[in-house]
Order: sequence, then C-alpha cells, then structure tokens
Amino acid sequence: MINHLKKANAFWSYQVDAIKDVPDDILVELVMLHLDLDDIDKLFDIYPFKFIKKAWIENVVVLGDRHYELNKFLAWYYFGMKKPGAYVKSMETRVLNKRMVA
Repeated sequence: MINHLKKANAFWSYQVDAIKDVPDDILVELVMLHLDLDDIDKLFDIYPFKFIKKAWIENVVVLGDRHYELNKFLAWYYFGMKKPGAYVKSMETRVLNKRMVA
C-alpha cells in the first residue's frame, strides 16, 4: 500500500525514497484520503474494524469541511451510519474538544 501512496503523491512533502515505514493510523488516514475503494477495502483485511474507525475519526474526520463530503461517504459506506453528516460533525466536535482539554 505504501507504493500505491507514493504513486498517488501522498508523501509530497517528504523525500519519497526515505519512506520505509508509516505508523498504522497514518497509513489508514493516507489510504482514505488518497487511494480508491479497493485499497480502503484492503485496510479492513489488515486491521480490525475498531482500529480503522478510530484512526478515521481521529485523523480524517477532524480535517473538517475540506473533507466533509468524503467523510460523510465513509461514515455511510464503511461504518453504517444512518445520519452520516450529523455523525461526522459530532465526532469532529468531540475529538477537537477532547484535544483542547488535554
């Protein structure tokens, strides 16, 4: 998957040849932001559902309005939310508030 991310220019601000390992939560984030549904599906073969959902909420949902439509789709398609827009907004608010307190 890292090679797919390199081809998608997901590491635009890094020396690509130096990238050997990516933390799992960051890998989930980058795949969801830069790759297609087939690659996102592969995440669910590699990682537990709860891990992917947590990484998505903490790393992608908090990116805000710029990725709102993507997050609504992910909430509906992968995480089964009946009101994906409301879910995304509430999770964004929850995580950001938690970060402000910490």
